[in-house]
Amino acid sequence: MTTIQKSAPRPDTILFVLLYRAVRPHWRPLAVSLVLLAITAALNVVPPTLLQWAIDGPISTGDTADLWPITILYGGTAVAMFVIQYVYTYYLQKAGQRALSDMRTNLFGRIMEQDQAFFLKNPVGDLVMRLTSDIDTLSALLSTSAVTIVTETATLLVVIVVMFTVNWRLALLVIAILPVLVLVTRYFSARVRNSSTGERTALAKVSGYLNEQLQGVPVLQIFGAQRPSMDRFDNYNHGYRRALIALRRHSALFLMTQEVLAAVGLGMLLYGGGQGVLADWATMGMLVAFIQYADRAFQPVLRLSEQYNAVQIAFGAAERIERTLHEPRAIMPPHVPIAPTLPFRGDVVLEDIHFQYLADRPVLRGINIHIPAGQRVAIVGPTGAGKTSLIGLLARWYDPQRGRILLDGVDIKSLEPQALRSLVSVIPQDPITFAGDISFNISLYQQLVSADIRQAAGIANAAHFIERLPEQYHSLVTPNGANLSAGERQLLALARAIALQPHGILILDEATSSIDTTTEALVQEALERLFHGRTSIIIAHRLATVRSADRILLIQQGRVVEDGDHATLIAQNGLYATLYAHQLAD
Repeated sequence: MTTIQKSAPRPDTILFVLLYRAVRPHWRPLAVSLVLLAITAALNVVPPTLLQWAIDGPISTGDTADLWPITILYGGTAVAMFVIQYVYTYYLQKAGQRALSDMRTNLFGRIMEQDQAFFLKNPVGDLVMRLTSDIDTLSALLSTSAVTIVTETATLLVVIVVMFTVNWRLALLVIAILPVLVLVTRYFSARVRNSSTGERTALAKVSGYLNEQLQGVPVLQIFGAQRPSMDRFDNYNHGYRRALIALRRHSALFLMTQEVLAAVGLGMLLYGGGQGVLADWATMGMLVAFIQYADRAFQPVLRLSEQYNAVQIAFGAAERIERTLHEPRAIMPPHVPIAPTLPFRGDVVLEDIHFQYLADRPVLRGINIHIPAGQRVAIVGPTGAGKTSLIGLLARWYDPQRGRILLDGVDIKSLEPQALRSLVSVIPQDPITFAGDISFNISLYQQLVSADIRQAAGIANAAHFIERLPEQYHSLVTPNGANLSAGERQLLALARAIALQPHGILILDEATSSIDTTTEALVQEALERLFHGRTSIIIAHRLATVRSADRILLIQQGRVVEDGDHATLIAQNGLYATLYAHQLAD
């Protein structure tokens, strides 16, 4: 049986549908602008007509008295066009910018809903470009290009109708060149579009590379890797330069060809119109008017051509935005969610868990673990054994290819993802901080009273350093927490977990691996208070930090190979005992 593949939507269709959906809620200012646009297009043909009347009438007859009304009407038309064009541009901009503001908000919300697999295949630099550069491209399209396109298209149509009404022979001379202009546009369209796509792709590579390298400047400096980093950037930069030059070359050739064709068309009008005046099927005023009509016909085509590059870039931006907006979610909420069992106890069961990030690269192979409520479990093992993957599965950042995970007997796929994550608190090795004050970093958009924030900081032993700061809880944290030490960021993360998720499962991923011994003592003291009465899972590399755990699971090559407390595993003299002895010797 033959499968019929559904063809992908055309780029122009994607752009127009995307803009239509965005602008539709703001149709009122758009409707006002379109009405005013129609008036402007009609007024645009008045000056050439008045010029024809003046030449064929008062100027030819020498009756200057009849020239004054035409002159006043000519000036009044120009003023009216200016005022109306200003007002309709304002309303069009108002509708467009509101629409794009909504689009940016919707796009950000869609990205925030995505699972971790989405962020693995979409670098942060690319996503930032979707939210900034690509939206700005559509903004430029609506604020400049759309105004030009709509105005010039309406003007061109009105001019053609008026020309055929006045003199069809002269009208044919004017529009004879238009089919050639259309063919030239079609010829260059593919080249400009491909060049535009190449330029945006090259720019995305430059942006993503800069984002990565600038974040890693300290590491590059320590290992003397600045020069290779700059060399690689030079390659990306040269690639972008080549793509940009190709785009500019095709665009310039396109525009120059249009200018030459417009000049040829005007020459044809002068010759043919002059013959018409001599043959008496046209007047001198009519010929002068048609020269202005021709300018009003050719200029829209030229201006529309000038916007072609912007439209091609907008096609690419719209494709990327639409793709991000409709990126399928790997983690789907249940159709009929089950509410978590309350009070939540924290019983965890992993049944026959098989998981892999990439095909044929298994990470976890048939994991079976039961963690009773309130138990403190440490998960250890060599690098790449699959320890951190368990965290992602418990928080449902990923779903296993096979098996299931139960919390208090409920399959986590039956819970709303947000409800699940309110029961699972993860403190990573490198805790995330946000630009804002200390209180904000603890409460994280939640409306917590000051007393709750201070209490959480006290339990986490974070109050020790917070209250030494000049502004204490109102002290600002710079982006990425650059003005805090690694230990202070870790204490802040603990305070956040206590304030926001005081009763859920606590998961620590190498939480004390990168802090000094003094801060580690504070963290361990806080953790002892935090562990009390709640299910806790500790991912650790340093085995000395997990000796007090109720239970230690050793994972190797995606399987649990040893299970017991510290004393039991040492007595078994297996892999755990070997790793512990090596670390102790070091």
